[in-house]
Amino acid sequence: MNLKPQDIVVLLKLCGYAPSDRPSYSIMGAELWMSASEVHSAVKRLKESRLLHGAGLDERPNLNAIEEFLIHGVKYSFPAERGSLTRGIPTSYAAEPLCRFIQAGSEPIPVWPDPNGTARGVSIIPLYKTVPDAARQDPVLYERLALLDAIRDGRARERGIAERELKLSLKIDGKA
Repeated sequence: MNLKPQDIVVLLKLCGYAPSDRPSYSIMGAELWMSASEVHSAVKRLKESRLLHGAGLDERPNLNAIEEFLIHGVKYSFPAERGSLTRGIPTSYAAEPLCRFIQAGSEPIPVWPDPNGTARGVSIIPLYKTVPDAARQDPVLYERLALLDAIRDGRARERGIAERELKLSLKIDGKA
């Protein structure tokens, strides 16, 4: 079974929970603006891909595999798609935490298209259609998705900083 882009969104959300605090699929679905069955299917695919441990380990995120996949695989599996100028939500280097390290130049910033967005820039199609809504509700998920966009679409310097910040955000330290 192949991973789908929404699986990465579910994975990043799962990394925010302690195994004992993980909510039901219906609650996660509501938080991600997905159905419970979409979340359940994503978890199943993530286990088959070994990004989540099996039931014997409480389906915990496999942090070593996640680090490798997010840094080296996602940009090839789910490359960023740029679109036209639009109103949206800042992502990649234009969002926290990268905007602290990288100054936006004169070019339009990258944004997820969203009619309620606060910025105007060049659209980057989010991994899943509900990403802007889910990101508005969860600042940590927003940062992780924006960092992942920098890895998927950024230049070498942006990718390097995004990789470091994503590892820090996920607390990936080689001990997982």
